[in-house]
Amino acid sequence: MAAVIQNPEEATLARQIVQALNLQHVTAEEIVPTAPLFGHDAGSLGLDSIDALEIALAVQQHYGVELRSEDPETRPAFGSLRALTEFVLRKRAVR
Repeated sequence: MAAVIQNPEEATLARQIVQALNLQHVTAEEIVPTAPLFGHDAGSLGLDSIDALEIALAVQQHYGVELRSEDPETRPAFGSLRALTEFVLRKRAVR
């Protein structure tokens, strides 16, 4: 099975996530764009709700996009790096 490669936007956001969370167990390049960010399933990055807050802050600072809990699109956006990147880029485009 071929590896899923990050596109440039995903790579940038992956770097932001690794930096914001000070991740020691994974590099930005190792984050599989389609893998779950949260939970403890195989392949998951294993993040938790505190990490989500840190990611939201980093996204707001870097992209100027607010991730609001009352927005029904926010929760699914945290499903994977790819979903989060697409969400951020879409929200950034409509600002």
